[in-house]
Amino acid sequence: MLIYRIHAWASGNRPWLCLFLGVAAWAFGQQAAAQAAPQRPSLTPVGDGIFLVQGLSALGSAENRNFISNASVIVTASSVVVVDALGAPALARELMEEIRKLTPNPISHVIVTHYHADHVYGLQAFRDAGVKIIAHPLAQVYLHSDAAQLRLQASREEMAPWVDDNTRLVAADVWVDKPTVLKIGGLEFHLKPAGPAHTPEDLVVWIPERKTLVAGDLVFRGRVPFVGQADSGQWIHALDGLLAYEADTILPGHGPVSSKARQDLQLTRDYLAFLRQTMGDAARNMEPFEDAYARTDWSRFANLPLFGVANRINAFNTYLLMEKLVP
Repeated sequence: MLIYRIHAWASGNRPWLCLFLGVAAWAFGQQAAAQAAPQRPSLTPVGDGIFLVQGLSALGSAENRNFISNASVIVTASSVVVVDALGAPALARELMEEIRKLTPNPISHVIVTHYHADHVYGLQAFRDAGVKIIAHPLAQVYLHSDAAQLRLQASREEMAPWVDDNTRLVAADVWVDKPTVLKIGGLEFHLKPAGPAHTPEDLVVWIPERKTLVAGDLVFRGRVPFVGQADSGQWIHALDGLLAYEADTILPGHGPVSSKARQDLQLTRDYLAFLRQTMGDAARNMEPFEDAYARTDWSRFANLPLFGVANRINAFNTYLLMEKLVP
């Protein structure tokens, strides 16, 4: 604003200064526009024909276009398989553009690890492109719930124009409720239900030839998980099951790719176990939540991204869950 006020004075007094300030204002505007430009999905290679699209470690907003979750891209000999669809239709369209730059192979399948908004609001772009969508049938409970409609309406208000009145929830074409092997372009994709854990409909994807596990939101790498209403006990059990895969690479639902599978699975597991231990003790002792939360030593996890945003609600929901388990 100051530049433009000086520019107004200079226009009547110093033409050369007016020109200089005009250029400066243009440059300033270009810099500000670049800084404000939203991040596009990009494909980071993590293995033979496998790519990670990493979202931001943040809460969803209009500014970041709800680009807060990951998607995975697997290029086979005949087609491309995508796991999860990102948090807005525009993001999904941009992802498809990036895939077209990478390979002429068509996108044949999208596998959905779970139906949280940041992973599925992009599905309609894939549906419009004729891509087959695969998910666990328990997602239908969410799709027909008031919670799903209320979340969508809130997102339309909070994330416009990226999520708007044209954004819709999309059901799968194929529902998978048991361990299933898909053979696509010479690769085997082992789909395994892993819920109820983070959600009732959790689905993980194991690619044995690449020793790669796409874990969805069962694994939050390098940040505090969002626990919500999850069954943390079953979540821990699911993580123990994932360790049996002995994966060289894990593609998490949030955060960077992991080449230290056991270590990264363990961080999520340890956080959930710590919540259950501390809040379970408080519930059994009938200690008020606020007192229990204040006395708990959170130092092991306090430096993780989104701790300040997520930890209190995670702890509170776990406290309520553990209260129900008190005999």
